[in-house]
Amino acid sequence: MKHGILFGESIKTEKIKKHRYDDGNIELRSRGFLLPIVLVIVLVFIVAKLFSLQIIHGDEYKKLADSNRTRTQIIHAPRGVIFDRDGEPLVYNIPGFRQTKDKKTIHLSRDDALSKIAKGDRSVEIDSLREYPYKDAASHAIGYIGQISEDELKLSEFKNYPSSDWIGKSGIERQYEHDLRGIDGKQLVEVDAMGKPMRSLGQTDPIPGKNITLTLSANLQKAVYNATKDVIKGAVVVSNPKGEILAMISRPTFDPNLFTLDETYIASKSSYPTIEAILSDNDKQPLLDRSIAGVYPPGSTFKIVTAISGLENKIIDENYRVEDTGILRIGDFSFANWYFTQYGRTDGEVDVVKGIARSNDIFFYKLGQLIGVDTLSDTARKFGLGSALGIDLQGEAAGLVPTKEWKKKTLGEDWYLGDNYHYGIGQGYLLATPLQVNAWTQVVANGGTLYQPHFIKDQKSKVKSQNLISQKSLPLIRQGMVDACNRGGVAWPFFDFKVKNQELLSKIDGKDFLEPTAATGSAVASDDVGISVACKTGTAQHGGEDTLPHAWITLFAPAYNPQIVITVLAESSGEGSNIAAPIAKKILEEYFRKK
Repeated sequence: MKHGILFGESIKTEKIKKHRYDDGNIELRSRGFLLPIVLVIVLVFIVAKLFSLQIIHGDEYKKLADSNRTRTQIIHAPRGVIFDRDGEPLVYNIPGFRQTKDKKTIHLSRDDALSKIAKGDRSVEIDSLREYPYKDAASHAIGYIGQISEDELKLSEFKNYPSSDWIGKSGIERQYEHDLRGIDGKQLVEVDAMGKPMRSLGQTDPIPGKNITLTLSANLQKAVYNATKDVIKGAVVVSNPKGEILAMISRPTFDPNLFTLDETYIASKSSYPTIEAILSDNDKQPLLDRSIAGVYPPGSTFKIVTAISGLENKIIDENYRVEDTGILRIGDFSFANWYFTQYGRTDGEVDVVKGIARSNDIFFYKLGQLIGVDTLSDTARKFGLGSALGIDLQGEAAGLVPTKEWKKKTLGEDWYLGDNYHYGIGQGYLLATPLQVNAWTQVVANGGTLYQPHFIKDQKSKVKSQNLISQKSLPLIRQGMVDACNRGGVAWPFFDFKVKNQELLSKIDGKDFLEPTAATGSAVASDDVGISVACKTGTAQHGGEDTLPHAWITLFAPAYNPQIVITVLAESSGEGSNIAAPIAKKILEEYFRKK
């Protein structure tokens, strides 16, 4: 091979070999694979991440992205409106604001809400607030609403309720919660990066709750409220003879708006000023509905049931008579008649009509002895005592109907003759609610049927029992009650009872509607109409000798074709004729004045 002139002949030529860079060097060989491996791993990771983001968690991240762009706002549904029997709203809804903080939902005033919104507070919601126009005049019957509690959330009936929701807490609001409650709507809103709403993307309208119409009369409810303004603790139940509740009040009352409106609301001057004041009054217990949950000895109002028991069990008849001796003595115990105790006088010979009219204790001591505890208790239970009547309100008490067995088991004592005496006049161990007293008065008013009391108008009255009074006994009971409200009876406020109403002049029949009789020293106006009233007063002893008795009256009118039944209780206030009867008179006057 020739190399040219620059190279000598002596230069040897060799066969050129190809060298591999990794010959004998593992480290160099590994470096050759490292980069591709890293690239593959990164690629696999990216693909896996993309798979996770788009396939596995795609919906989740899509929702998250949308939530940053959109917001769902709850549109609170208004509750149903509650109307009285004439279409007058007893509660309605007004626009307002709410805020939920630390699991507590409060209502905000307009100024407070707008201030928070202006500062960017997104927790403020538009709400529909509950307002009660009659304030404390109908608080127990209508009730109020409040935020659902943790205990209530555990109940099956509230399983679908959010913890921030408000529900009926008492009265009609609670009883018909699932009818009155509406279905909330939703609005989807697009927001900017600062969370400020830009535009609406769609909306589901709320469905308002169902409106309900009650048997209550707003005018009569106000009349009852005004008539009881001086009652510290007590109750009134007004119904028709078939169980419809026309008015109902418990004293003391409270203003339900305190529970539902914002903190700027000022309560009725006649009521408690704050929620704290309501909850802290353990003595008067304003939240207790005494008309259905208060139990008391019914006193002489129970003489109606005692008389019916004696007649219907054929223990006595219209010819049975007792000589009023003024006082009965059994060993060291004495049982006196009120007329003898107060005036030192007696009523002479007394039959069942006179016994009711004069509320003669001697007559009913003897009758209670003849009937006996077991038979009298059986009659009492038929008339609705000793068990809840089933009114459509929560919290109704059963009361107590005593028996020999009950006394032995509870007190460890036998039943004595004196117990029969007390039982016959509605004292002793017997306990009843004002609603129960009103119910057995209805039985006399309608001729023998016990109806389940109710609040919903146009609801068919449910019969609990019937044929409780025979057509032979009924006239005797009614006549005794009519005589009790006339001169010679004990319910003096109803003597010569009359009202001013020209429309009633055409109804004068000499029986229910009468030509009015002028009381001594008074005149009769041309538009005065006398109305027959059947009543029974009661003065129920309780506590010690220094404790004033409970004052009762229960009545119906007109006496022969009744339209209204009224029962009044004033706790620890005095005699029924002096305290309860004037209240019932005011209510009855208002009722017939508007007829």
